Amino acid sequence: MATQTHNPNMTADVGADDHLMATEGLSIVIPAYNEEKGIGPTLSELKDELRKLNLDVPLEVIIVNDGSKDRTAELIEPYLDDLLRMVSHSRNQGYGASLKTGIEAARYSWILITDADGTYPNVHIPEILESRHDFDMVVGARIGAKTHIPLIRRPPKWALRKLAEVLSQNEIPDLNSGFRLMRRDVVRRFYNILPNGFSFTTTITLAMFSAGFRVKYVPINYNKREGSSKIRPIYDTINFTKLIIRTIMYFDPLRIFLPIAVLFMGGAFAVGLGTYLFGERIWDTTVVLLFVTGFQMLVLGMLADTMNRRLP
Repeated sequence: MATQTHNPNMTADVGADDHLMATEGLSIVIPAYNEEKGIGPTLSELKDELRKLNLDVPLEVIIVNDGSKDRTAELIEPYLDDLLRMVSHSRNQGYGASLKTGIEAARYSWILITDADGTYPNVHIPEILESRHDFDMVVGARIGAKTHIPLIRRPPKWALRKLAEVLSQNEIPDLNSGFRLMRRDVVRRFYNILPNGFSFTTTITLAMFSAGFRVKYVPINYNKREGSSKIRPIYDTINFTKLIIRTIMYFDPLRIFLPIAVLFMGGAFAVGLGTYLFGERIWDTTVVLLFVTGFQMLVLGMLADTMNRRLP
């Protein structure tokens, strides 16, 4: 389990209408794009699990049809009632954009997100809800006894998770799980950095840790998806890497610039010493260039860090 303490001196922007506090309750947000194979069974299972819950607060389910071109919207219709409603985009806008739409449409203070493809077992909802009063975000980590993550996706996921752990200095069992409970008012603080694509969950994970909010991970299972995945392995892996570095830089720029500065300045020392001991002459130009580059990275990082801390 990884936890952090809330830091009141946040650098993320707060929405202009944050004073309109949501009513205490639970809003379940489900983005759906071309999920005709999985949406029916997912909603059926979800409704069965919600009937078993003995919550002392109201709840709702919001399906965001993200401009689906198949029968997704048609298959959602029979499930609509006082509990479940649908919001539609006229065109496909992306996973993150769908979550933002659902969060803005939500009536209640807690947001639980899950997928429409049947991969996240809704039986884990009670476990996720148990810790809602002690944490700002509770994440379902796909490290349970039964997880069906394709082998081809495991190496890049592991590498990205390790990079995120090193840069954030936090243990992160699952970087981009799409099954998580979040405080609505907290998520809305980060709208200015939350992307409209799949990297929404990666960004909110790093933002929560970097800003000092309390995060808990709960082990869950992960089913084989229904339908085809929207993930593009090479493109999305590169995009996730850039996003991890950018998000950490947003909150703690020295964590990026300092290692680079040390690398260049250490390289200058190594080249200088090596050519002095084993070469005919010292490679003075190379040494100076490496050292000056490292020094510039250090100064740039310190300036960025100073500006970051001065922001309200």
